[in-house]
Amino acid sequence: MYGEQPSIQSEFLTAERLVVHPGDCLRLLRDVPDGAIQLVVTSPPYNLGKEYEKRLHLDAYLAQQAEVIRECVRCLAPRGSICWQVGNYVDRGAIIPLDTVLYPIFVELGLRMRNRIIWHFEHGLHCSKRLSGRYETIVWFTKSDDYVFHLDPIRVAQKYPGKKHFKGPKAGEYSCNPLGKNPGDVWVIPNVKSNHVEKTEHPCQFPVELVERLVLSLTDEGDWVLDPFLGSGTTVVAAIRHGRRGAGAETVPGYVSLARRRIMQELDGTLRTRSMHKPVYDPAEANNSLRNPPWKNEGAPVQLTLFEQPEEKGEYDTKSRYPRPIRT
Repeated sequence: MYGEQPSIQSEFLTAERLVVHPGDCLRLLRDVPDGAIQLVVTSPPYNLGKEYEKRLHLDAYLAQQAEVIRECVRCLAPRGSICWQVGNYVDRGAIIPLDTVLYPIFVELGLRMRNRIIWHFEHGLHCSKRLSGRYETIVWFTKSDDYVFHLDPIRVAQKYPGKKHFKGPKAGEYSCNPLGKNPGDVWVIPNVKSNHVEKTEHPCQFPVELVERLVLSLTDEGDWVLDPFLGSGTTVVAAIRHGRRGAGAETVPGYVSLARRRIMQELDGTLRTRSMHKPVYDPAEANNSLRNPPWKNEGAPVQLTLFEQPEEKGEYDTKSRYPRPIRT
């Protein structure tokens, strides 16, 4: 891709291709010239009190984020984009969607929102007093109305590729784009959990294919992609995979080493990742035996599934571990 394999630098230099700064992102950003970055994409700390972040009052957290965002906007190219991926801040059981409270910061800095992308996944913590969270958001902002956007590299398979126009001058002709359809603003991509091929020791890891879509659609080859909260290095991995330059900062020494190791594995062609176009796992199609409910086995206690009708009418015994109708 590059000819001679590039080395990973610790400080930002426009002539380089790879930067992993072991320290605060504001220190890295100060070395980045105005307008040098085509895409800023990151998943910042959510102020949840995880091992790599210090829990702050929400106002202090937003002030901290605003300082970083302001520097990112300064570094952003005129046709560049910022993609900020966030979840929810939880305050005494109540959730505050972080994208909604961060939105005014971006707007006050003159950015324009193009999409609020919903990243949907099927696994995570199970809640007992509210519905379990199964999505996060990526807010996509541009610096101007003239911005880089390539749809073709991220198209997905048509649902009905044989569909034709049924009336008008194109009646009888195929109506679908042969390259695929627009993926829309709801992306179903598995999150990185224990059995994911990309799983490392980092607790909140970006899937590479999520960043690949942003890199391919919002940058050109040779452009700089920057992640101020680099974590396990996924953003730089996605950037160099597609001929871009990658830079990021990380404060936790262990994650700095992890990011550098994963980047080198990508350069060597040995990094294991999930393919960008791989379908989401279907347990029914895979005939996974765990889909067979144990209460269907002979002699097992009866447990009714949703919408299943009891054999006989009657009230339910709610005290039983396996609810069953009370025979009348």
